[in-house]
Amino acid sequence: MPALPPAEIGAPFFDIDTPALVIDLDAMERNMALLAARVKALGVRLRPHAKTHKSAIIAAKQVALGAVGICCQKVAEAEALAAGGVRDILVSNEVVGGRKLARLAALARQIKIGVCVDHLDQVALLNEAARQAGSRIDVLIEIDVGGRRCGIAPGPLAVTFAAEIARCANLRFGGLQAYHGRAQHLRTPAERQAAIGAAQRGVADTVAHLKAAGFACDTIGGAGTGTFLLEGGSGVWNELQAGSYIFMDADYARNVSDEGGNAPRFEHALFVLATVMSATSTEQVVVDAGHKALSNDSGFPDVWQRPGLAYQRPSDEHGIITVAAGAQPPAWGNKLLLVPGHCDPTVNLHDWYVGVRDFGTPHARVETLWPVDARGALG
Repeated sequence: MPALPPAEIGAPFFDIDTPALVIDLDAMERNMALLAARVKALGVRLRPHAKTHKSAIIAAKQVALGAVGICCQKVAEAEALAAGGVRDILVSNEVVGGRKLARLAALARQIKIGVCVDHLDQVALLNEAARQAGSRIDVLIEIDVGGRRCGIAPGPLAVTFAAEIARCANLRFGGLQAYHGRAQHLRTPAERQAAIGAAQRGVADTVAHLKAAGFACDTIGGAGTGTFLLEGGSGVWNELQAGSYIFMDADYARNVSDEGGNAPRFEHALFVLATVMSATSTEQVVVDAGHKALSNDSGFPDVWQRPGLAYQRPSDEHGIITVAAGAQPPAWGNKLLLVPGHCDPTVNLHDWYVGVRDFGTPHARVETLWPVDARGALG
């Protein structure tokens, strides 16, 4: 049973109970509008990644700004988002297991569904699940463009997959999935350009083999917040899957921006609000947000706009805030904003978003309470 929301609509900002997942609504909306405009100018499609926000409400806002649909990573995420009204979903991942395939195929009777494959047995099993459900599923062949995770090698092998998909009455060959996740957090523009340049050559080679065999790619999908301008301007990718841009996080903030000034500057819009629960030392205080409130896989959160304070040594329910010499230590009961190291898994730890308008001003108030619809949707 989901927990009660940590605030009431209309409440002052500092009446929010903690730990709480807080959105600066104005910053999020600016981020969403900025990416939508940049993708439109590139002349390609936008299919934002909902694994970041896991929210049907936010997905609807992205579609209203021109997105053709959304993508997610799990069947359970797709089910939760479809229940919230999303009508076009790509599961940008492989789906393995009879129960999951049956659920995916059943969902394809209700909405447009796509999925990725990188094994021929997966193609046959997917087709049988769709046949039994009386549905049809779009299929993208995933190619490994440098992420060294899922995907077949770029090149002629994709023709074998496309031919097998084309033979299946309940599947439709949709194109390629070519996402380079590792490139998103390469720190310098030169590193990111080199990685996406190599990926581009692999994608172009694969497309050429498919074209020679008579297969057209309606979709060549991929790209993320860190590299979307490169894929979008390549002339190869035609559908971009950025996700973190709506919120940003401390790890993305460590990337060096494009020196040419071409890259948009997305704002931090997602925070975990925490309370100082113990202040027995001038050198450190303890907040009520530990591993269960923040994902630390990409480093610890930053303490927002409090120079000299650093988040350290989290345990399950506690985080230590160290106080540098000369910095003002927070008092017992004070509230601090923490910028998550990695936004996606941090979102998955919370039941509710607390949306705040006029963030950072004395007039800040709670405007929205949104459920994290696909929280814990792992299957």
